[in-house]
Amino acid sequence: MIAATRDDGLGGRLLAMVNAKALADATGHRFGFTWKRAVSDKTFHIVDTVDNIFNPDFIEKHWLGEKIRETNLAVLKKNKFTRASLNASARRSYFRGWLCNDFNVLESFRDNGKPLATSETIRTIGFAESVQHALRTAESCHFPGQMVGLHLRSGDIVRGKYRSMLNFNGKVIPSTLAKAIIAELASQGMATLLVGQDRATLDYLRSQTGALLTDDFGANEFEDQTLRAFFEMALLARCQRIYAGSSVFASVASVMGGSPHIKATKLFSPPRAAQLMLGELAQNHADYHPREAAFGYLSAFLAIEDEISPVRAREILGKGYALDPENDVYALKIVASYFREKDYAAGEAILKSRMTAQFEARPKVPLPMLLALSRKTVHGHAMGKDFASYFAAARAGHPYATACSAHILHDGFGELKPALEMIARSQAAEPANALFRTIRRYIRPIATRESSPLLKARLRLWKAGIRI
Repeated sequence: MIAATRDDGLGGRLLAMVNAKALADATGHRFGFTWKRAVSDKTFHIVDTVDNIFNPDFIEKHWLGEKIRETNLAVLKKNKFTRASLNASARRSYFRGWLCNDFNVLESFRDNGKPLATSETIRTIGFAESVQHALRTAESCHFPGQMVGLHLRSGDIVRGKYRSMLNFNGKVIPSTLAKAIIAELASQGMATLLVGQDRATLDYLRSQTGALLTDDFGANEFEDQTLRAFFEMALLARCQRIYAGSSVFASVASVMGGSPHIKATKLFSPPRAAQLMLGELAQNHADYHPREAAFGYLSAFLAIEDEISPVRAREILGKGYALDPENDVYALKIVASYFREKDYAAGEAILKSRMTAQFEARPKVPLPMLLALSRKTVHGHAMGKDFASYFAAARAGHPYATACSAHILHDGFGELKPALEMIARSQAAEPANALFRTIRRYIRPIATRESSPLLKARLRLWKAGIRI
């Protein structure tokens, strides 16, 4: 069996299902999927029950329930494999099948030397009649001419909890870049269909650019938000090109229609995009929601971070920070800019103020800002280029920078002994500091599902007070 078990947003679930089913169909294995209604953030994600998404026959044949024991399944990762290697692995192992949740896993599958296509697979998924109606309605819409789709994802990455996690920024084209994109596409003779999550932003951009919205094609017919999402996905699929970040919603639309999914960098280089966003914000930042504007400043900064001075970095970051003062990323990056200039006192003062306030509000670790600091991505650590600056401040004897460095070593790299030595220096500087004591207790061997039995045993002993 090849199973899709993701429980995130609608797009993520569908893409995992399409990948798993395409692979199962190609190799002759059974396809299965789990589907539960709950999502981690109901403010920005709406997922209906399985019986409202799929038809009864499809559910009876393929649904595994809301959740299954994943320990009985191997995990398909991005290592080259073929039909023969999967079958050989199944014969040698005692497991029920494979989990297929990695969006890019099919890039590693080869059958007769060819990559596996998924455009036809999505048509074999048995959607419920209400979903089919939404898809058919989108297919019957008349476009006024050559149309390009622009997906402006917002939600939890721009306005919610993920906005302090830099590993998600690439999923979003900033709304502050949209005017420039629409103008560039218009110069190529293309009209733009805007698809996004924030109605006020979409209405504003339409009023400024003349771009079309899904409402112009009947999206308001669908009061149910899940059905509206399917309609918009299918409408986006009919566009000749789809410009989006690494949005899964746009990826599913691309699979549906076979339209290329293109990054905005194909239109503008990062420095040019930064220039356009900063210019738009200088003139019209008040027209955007504060967090949309803040995201624009952050995106512009990240595009030119390696090319600007620490002073210029603080100028850009400070504007975003003023609009979104609860976002830890601005503080951490501003601190790093001071540390690069060896102005350790200024950076340390920011760390002390923010870390102390977070610990007093919730006396547990890891603090939210420490999680943001050590966050990992598929390409490495989200703030990895700043680690050297934090380590330098720690060597200079600043206890809060030292505590941050201990967290980087522990949570970021799993280095137990260096992390303990680092936090011991913070404690030596301020023996009565309750935050440092709590961080010291938190540092222990890290074991994950993939960890060896020896490491897992070591963690159990560590929790029991036995140090080995």
